[in-house]
Amino acid sequence: MEARVAPETVKKPTAAISKTLPSWAALETAMLPLGMILVQVFTMVTLLICKLALNAGMRPFVFLVYRNLIAAAAIAPLALIFEREMWKKVSLVIWGWISINAALGIVLAMGLYYHGLRATSAAYSVNFLNLIPIITFIIAIMLRAEKLMLTKRPGKMKLLGTLLCVCGAMVVSLFKGRRLHLWATRLLRSQAAATSPTGLHHGMVAGTLFLCGSCLSYALWFIVQARLAKVFPSKYLVTTLTCLLGSLQCFVVGISLGHSRAEWRIKWDLQLLTVVYSGVFNTGVTYVIICWVISRRGPMYPSMFSPLLLIITTAMDSLLLGTSIYLGSVLGTMLIIGGLYAFLWGKGKELQLTAAAAAVAQKQDGSEEEAREQVGDAMA
Repeated sequence: MEARVAPETVKKPTAAISKTLPSWAALETAMLPLGMILVQVFTMVTLLICKLALNAGMRPFVFLVYRNLIAAAAIAPLALIFEREMWKKVSLVIWGWISINAALGIVLAMGLYYHGLRATSAAYSVNFLNLIPIITFIIAIMLRAEKLMLTKRPGKMKLLGTLLCVCGAMVVSLFKGRRLHLWATRLLRSQAAATSPTGLHHGMVAGTLFLCGSCLSYALWFIVQARLAKVFPSKYLVTTLTCLLGSLQCFVVGISLGHSRAEWRIKWDLQLLTVVYSGVFNTGVTYVIICWVISRRGPMYPSMFSPLLLIITTAMDSLLLGTSIYLGSVLGTMLIIGGLYAFLWGKGKELQLTAAAAAVAQKQDGSEEEAREQVGDAMA
């Protein structure tokens, strides 16, 4: 005899699944901002320990060689699992685009940034990271890749946000003001000052120029990445190959700069911790989290958490490394945060309007096609 299943027992799993779906949606809603906060914490820790390692004498391009090798090793398993078939599509043209991508994103963008970080401070250099979307927007307008619609409110907000960010960067760079005594800054100050060969605030002008060049390189890198995504739609494989080529290019640059063999040796100290931590967490884990967040909330969502990195890094840099906080830095930071949110709001509204217009056009095309089919059926 066949065993009969009661109707109640069949409905219970369906009810249980329906109850778990809202709870999973609520969990995902809570995990998205927590994931982005975790990304900012990873980046903040990387900036602070990189500052200590650079003060201790570590060369930026030596750091980039080892960091990107570890990052490639961390992301390569994902490329082998999810994008194994993409290896067959790698041609000479793709290698050329990946080489340009590595030169702009690693050699120039990261290399100039860490040279600027070495000459300034973590709190000062993190301000320039928030200017990257603004500079990318300006270059996109110059290349006619994006239009500035001043007749609509989103376009005006984007222009206002751009002006506020530029003004904030000028205030941070040119205006110092009085020193703010917020707390005692003696935790790691003696170590940072003792290990730094040039001092914490030496070469501010050169450091600012390095950071500005880094922002420009990042903006060009984003444009190249957009083109690379069209000709070779891959995530993990492109990241792995970019890290490998970037390490090779940084090695060539480091050799040309005359680095000795002793500078390429990584000991079991802060330098090794910096290389491993930044390669695994700030590149590998951060990349996976950002990709997941973008797939759920879109490309604008991660940028909303950038000011949080600025605030946390400024506070921890002052508390741990003894960097002084001045009134000009606070005012400039507030202008940059306000300008960034205004710009992101305008960009988000423009994306919504574009999506709505595309949906209306698609609906009209569908209705016209349906009407044609109805006319054809009537004629038949």
